[in-house]
Amino acid sequence: MIMIMGTSLFAQQKTNLVFFTEQGERFTVILNGIRQNAQAETNVKITDLIAPTYKVKIIFEDAKLGEVDKTLTFNQGTETTFTVKKNNKGEYVIRWMNEVPIAESRPAPQGQTTVVYTTTPPPATGTVTHTQTTTTVTGENAPGSGNVNMGININDPSLGVNFNMNVSGGGVTSGGSTQTTTTYSTTTTTTSSSGGTPPPTQPVQQVYVLPGYNGPVGCPYPISSQDFASVKQSIASKSFEDSKLTIAKQVINTNCLLSSQVKEIMLLFSFEDTRLELAKYAYGYTFDIGNYYKLNDAFTFESSIEELNEYISSFRR
Repeated sequence: MIMIMGTSLFAQQKTNLVFFTEQGERFTVILNGIRQNAQAETNVKITDLIAPTYKVKIIFEDAKLGEVDKTLTFNQGTETTFTVKKNNKGEYVIRWMNEVPIAESRPAPQGQTTVVYTTTPPPATGTVTHTQTTTTVTGENAPGSGNVNMGININDPSLGVNFNMNVSGGGVTSGGSTQTTTTYSTTTTTTSSSGGTPPPTQPVQQVYVLPGYNGPVGCPYPISSQDFASVKQSIASKSFEDSKLTIAKQVINTNCLLSSQVKEIMLLFSFEDTRLELAKYAYGYTFDIGNYYKLNDAFTFESSIEELNEYISSFRR
């Protein structure tokens, strides 16, 4: 009966996030290290999010404004709006504004860019130009005649590449002496349908796949089994529960765990209250949160299971 309740509790619900700047500063949204909008905007809606917690970075088009980093947690099945603004200290911050059930969300207003959450960054836009001049002189210079001019143009719209090369040379001979001057330039252009100023290039993040699991995801990439074994040994080496809990929280705070790994750490503690505290703390740092009901086996009392479920249902950080 408990397992059935746990499974229904974690039924996958999609969520929308909306970010906007109060003063119209243009920005790019990065979720879990992956750029979402192809060009800087003032109002961005990201749809189809399946986890309750994401690492968010706001990168302003104007580099002088800096960046904003924050971990956001929100209720699933909602459209949650955040504003990006300056606080009393003049620093940019992300602030929760409101939320509505996703079924009651309004159509995107004019000026709002809507993107579906992706783990693959959209192509950057912009132009990169390289120019190089090379001069080669052999022997001594002497006046003479004869010029060579050559132009090459390659244009492939399907790849968004334009290549131009121009070579000009003036050659003379005087007792075997030769002077040649060569100049060329290349222009590579990558465009998108939306145009605009290219946002900074972001690294492509690997996507972790847990065999047999297709439920909601709470963090991007779990700690390796080798690193976890070392972490577990470090926690177990402490004699006091408080010391163990401190180390466990330090590890959890900087890593992504599997629910089975959270359970293994819980079993290192003797007291029910400590296990419950750890289970609550680790929820926002667990990959397969749809399997979190399996932690119920680590509890002795029904009241602990009920308290954990209540915490999860109202989870917000």
